[in-house]
Order: sequence, then structure tokens, then C-alpha cells
Amino acid sequence: MKKPGLNRRTILKSGAALGAASLLPAPMVMAQAPIKVAGVHASPVENAWNSRLHVAMLEAAERGEIEYVFSEGIAGTDYARAMREFAEQGAQVIVGEAYAVEREARQVAGDYPETRFVMGSSGKPQGDNFGTFGTWNHEAAYLCGMLAGKMSQSGVFGAVGAIPIPEVNMLINGFRQGVDAVRPDAKHLINFIGTFFDPPKAREAGLAQIDSGADILFGERIGTADAAKERGIKAVGSLTDYSERYPETVFSNAIWNFGPILGAALADRAAGKSSGEDYTRFGLMKEGGNDISFVASMVPEDAIAPMEEVRAAIKAGEFEVDINFDEPA
Repeated sequence: MKKPGLNRRTILKSGAALGAASLLPAPMVMAQAPIKVAGVHASPVENAWNSRLHVAMLEAAERGEIEYVFSEGIAGTDYARAMREFAEQGAQVIVGEAYAVEREARQVAGDYPETRFVMGSSGKPQGDNFGTFGTWNHEAAYLCGMLAGKMSQSGVFGAVGAIPIPEVNMLINGFRQGVDAVRPDAKHLINFIGTFFDPPKAREAGLAQIDSGADILFGERIGTADAAKERGIKAVGSLTDYSERYPETVFSNAIWNFGPILGAALADRAAGKSSGEDYTRFGLMKEGGNDISFVASMVPEDAIAPMEEVRAAIKAGEFEVDINFDEPA
């Protein structure tokens, strides 16, 4: 019976896809029967970050690798309870986010040693059943910054983030590095809205940055592009592809693909290996975990070739985007 406050849906082997398809399929997982996987989403699955997890698990269900159930919009006070419910119901792998509930999530994992947990976290893995991952699309953000640096008239760039945790900081810093690589005199405006999902608040932060001179916004949070659209300037999307939703506003996106991370965790389980691993590395561009998408007709032609050169170097392991977890000033 569904308890109050939990919005739960079930996907058995197949379901309608949500958002853009993953850039690369997850590795094939050999198993006798689909693995029972539960997603515990603190925000609605329409939220950019959660949508990437959700899409990857929907696709794995459609391939017959998993049976997928999920809850969304789970408050921090209910999060551990939702995890426990799924574990009690026989979920073999639970995917979620421990950023706001690190202690509680790890306690649940300790109480259910036979259940594997794969959690977005700024902390390290724990034991044999608590794996972690970060959101590393900083390489794609760098490339978006390279394009943005060539497009700005004012030289002022805005970025709206959620909370200054390491992964969010790294993403905004990656974008800044890309801008600065082609526009050394750039000025950056940074705001954090204090929550992971509040589109109106992100819009207001974006409008304030535009009022302060920004003519390109980097939207680490949903709602930023609404401000750009309203004022007739350009914007960069993050995690998922916003180009179709904002066809005259969003010219590039720093795409993150959860598929390789999920695939690696499922492969470890199928092989009987520990899941107490840091799976973040599977989010790197060379693993297919992140990449840039852009609308060529919206970008100056002379900006594309230099960006593509760096993109190829990243994929070949010949260029590394600095990882900077510090809160951007």
C-alpha cells in the first residue's frame, strides 16, 4: 500500500521513454532474469538530474535487463523510509541520491547487506554494497564554455546552480574554464538557489544576472533558460538536451549520461563483485558518460572547429579538463 507522500510508479521491462535517449547504451549485463531495480528520486523525474537516471533505467528495462520501479518527489525526512520499503519489497539494486541524507542512506545500506545501493554522493563508497557516483559532465561544460566565449557581446556570463556541493561547483567551474580559454577578459556572475528543484527561483536568479549585464546564461538548474528566453538572450543547458524546448534560446548542452554508470554497477552484480565502488569514472567523456550537444546554426562557424579539436583530444585522453571542487566566487 502506498504511504502518504510517496509518488510511486512501476515499469516492468518496458516503458515510454522520457527525454533524450542515452548517448551510448549501457554495457550488456548477462543474467538469468531481469534484476529488480528501484529508483528513489528526491525530485520529480522531470528534473534534469533525476531524468538522466530515470531514462537510463527505463532503457535498461526496455532491453530486458532490469525490472524497474521508482518513487519520486521524496522529501529528505522520508528518504530513508522509501529506501527501506524498496529493500523490504525485494529490490536487488537501489539507485538514488545521498547528497542530503548521507548518514541515513548509509545506515539503511548497513541494515540490508544483501541489497546493493548505487547512490549519487559526495562521499566515498561503504562496505561491499554501497557504491557512489558523481555527476561529471564538467568536460562537456568546458566545451559549451568555449562556444559561449565566442558568442557573448558583453563578456559577462551568468551561471545558476543549486547548492555549492563539489559536483555542482565542478560543473560551473568547468564552464568558466572553457569560457576563459577563449575569452580571458570574461566576467562571471554566479548564484546558488539553495535547492535542487525550484524553476521559478532559478528564473529569478537568471533575470538578476541579465540585469547585471550577462548576455549568456549557463543553466545548471531548470528555470534558468526561461529567464534567457524571456529577455531574448542565449543559454546553455546542463545534463539533458534543452534545445527542443527552447529552440531559439539554448544553443548547447552539457549532456550527462547515467547509462555507463548503471551498466557498470549491474555488471559487477552479475559477476558477483562488490558494489562498494566509486563509479564516477564511467561518467567521463571517454566512457560515453558525458558529451556536448549544440545547434550548429546558432554558433559562429569559427568557434566550432577549435571546440571539436579539444573534444577529440578529451576523448583520446590527450586533454584533461581541470577538476575544481571549490565553490566558485
